[in-house]
Amino acid sequence: MSEIILPGTPGEHERRRIERRVNAAIGELTLPEVRRILITTMLGIIVLGLFLWMVKTVVIAAILGLIIGFYIRPVHLWLLRKTAKPTLSAILTLLAVILPVLIVLAYSYSELAEVLGYASLHQDEIVKKIDAAVQRVPFLKGARSADALGKFVIDATAYGTRLPLAIRAALKDFSVSATIFLFTAFYILLEADKVGGYLSSKIPPRYEALRSSLEVNVRGVLYGAIYSTLLTQTLKSLIILGMNLAFRVPLAGALAVVSFIIGFFPIVGSWSVYVPVAIWLVIFRDAVGPAVAMIVIGTLVNTVFISTYLRPKIAADRSRVLNFYWMFVALITGVYTFGLAGILLGPILIGLLKAVVDTVTSGSTWKLIESEEESMLS
Repeated sequence: MSEIILPGTPGEHERRRIERRVNAAIGELTLPEVRRILITTMLGIIVLGLFLWMVKTVVIAAILGLIIGFYIRPVHLWLLRKTAKPTLSAILTLLAVILPVLIVLAYSYSELAEVLGYASLHQDEIVKKIDAAVQRVPFLKGARSADALGKFVIDATAYGTRLPLAIRAALKDFSVSATIFLFTAFYILLEADKVGGYLSSKIPPRYEALRSSLEVNVRGVLYGAIYSTLLTQTLKSLIILGMNLAFRVPLAGALAVVSFIIGFFPIVGSWSVYVPVAIWLVIFRDAVGPAVAMIVIGTLVNTVFISTYLRPKIAADRSRVLNFYWMFVALITGVYTFGLAGILLGPILIGLLKAVVDTVTSGSTWKLIESEEESMLS
């Protein structure tokens, strides 16, 4: 009897033949085997859910440790050739990255704490200067704002006195995340080859195309997102530093560091630094021109150009996976959906989606499945 030719393209015929083979293999499963598969699947889902819930607060620290470990590994390998001691070279590599960051943070905290301490001791003087600046505004002349301003200054300086307590309260979560970050980076520096080999050995041949696509896409979007974020945050902080120095603003370096750190968080950004500085210039220096210049430059360059155009542009070019539009969507919606973690999670999710779509629509995927099914049934 001749084979019945079904309508459709040759690719559809191949898919139908593979589906018939898979259905035949599934039909040969016994009841105990089906029960074992169901129990194993349910247990795996439960364990995976509990694991994700357990590490939810440190998952970003682990991802950053993984990425930083891979990116600074060339430094580790260079030191390893000099010292011939893997552990020592890994420790020296991490110290070279961490110590400058700790020094800058300690300097910024000491400068800001000193200013807040001064403000708490000169509240009346500050209120008088603010009230005088308000009186200079044409439509606010004669307004009685001293009481409201006094309350505002008292609340602001009270926050400064509570700053050490707030840092101490956040120290627990920070220490856990920092520990996970350091040990993950340390582990990757020493065992990156073993980790890569282990993961590759656990992926069946039928998923090789998906694995390859996931690896390329995720690695690309992560590299692009981190590179563009660090570069643009540095550029914005340098612009803030330059304007502070040009207009002789105190704490120019500390405010630039604050701008760099605060720019990672959703909604807030470098505008939360240059806007108060512009207000300070008007109130305490009566420098309206520099204040307007700071607002205009900060808004047009930092907020509009760098944040909404340059960052996704650089990320897309560096990733070589997503175009400008999709990287823009990933960064913006990721941050506003997941908060700080969205800087990585947004691009990762769209990168994963692209990998799945590319794999499913690729003709080579069906060839891999067919070859595996033939070897399994033969």
